[in-house]
Amino acid sequence: MPIEADNLVKRYGDLTAVDRVSLRVADGEIFGLTGPDGAGKSSLFRMLTTLVRPDEGSGRVAGFDIRTDYLEIRKRIGYMPDVFSLYEDLSVRENLHFFARVFGVRVKENYHLIREVYEPLKPFERRRAGKLSGGMKQKLALACALIHQPEALFLDEPTTGVDAVSRKEFWDILYRIRARGVAILVATPYMDEAARCDRLGLMQDGRLMVQGAPQELIAQYPHHLYAFRAHQAYRYLELLRRHPRVHRAVLAGEAVHVSSLAPLDPEDMRQYLREAGIMDFAFEPAAPDIEDVFIALVDQQQPQTQEA
Repeated sequence: MPIEADNLVKRYGDLTAVDRVSLRVADGEIFGLTGPDGAGKSSLFRMLTTLVRPDEGSGRVAGFDIRTDYLEIRKRIGYMPDVFSLYEDLSVRENLHFFARVFGVRVKENYHLIREVYEPLKPFERRRAGKLSGGMKQKLALACALIHQPEALFLDEPTTGVDAVSRKEFWDILYRIRARGVAILVATPYMDEAARCDRLGLMQDGRLMVQGAPQELIAQYPHHLYAFRAHQAYRYLELLRRHPRVHRAVLAGEAVHVSSLAPLDPEDMRQYLREAGIMDFAFEPAAPDIEDVFIALVDQQQPQTQEA
């Protein structure tokens, strides 16, 4: 396996940032990690990319031990951290050539590896990296991470703050990189991106709560789910939560997802809403998504009062 973690632990003082996390990422697989800020995703990435040492557990990347073989691992991976880390005062072209030299390769010889990522940047080769848009910075960082033909690619929230079109283009590129046999570990806060991964891990408080193919995780959703839609649906969150058979009501885009432990009668719910003075709305069964699964898992592990 190009990426392996076995019971990895990382502590910062009294805080356990990563708590016995184990995972495997195979050749030609995209494994996604999702969870809130502070869940431990970045700390896990830093251990696997040899930037920090684990306090417990072990890991191997490209066949090498993350504790002892950091020089070998760094030659064989591409890494995009969660902040733009290229040289902002260097031009696009200068950044690319600098990273190629660091890895002992030539841009001309390896250009085929980055062609589709770098071509949109060619008209801006002389522009300083710090002056690029978010989407262009993302492409430049990916080109620099790929120029040496890595065996494993680590992407820590690479599309945060990037527009929707650039996000889609980025994932289209990831699929083509995966087709070359590269193992990809990607962290994302976006549930639509998480659903595009081959396998997915949901993290909370440093723990990997569950992992599997997105559809497998969705199939394990434990509740009954309904969607409430109306103009400014968020205004009716508290009303929905007050119903005695509603377990949780949360915003889901422009709708409200309503979960219950036992099936609800949609017509009874419609009557409840009409009696509250709401006339123009829809209330019907809904299919869960990854976000619903994550909320249910957090509920099971940390019971708490209902929140938006």
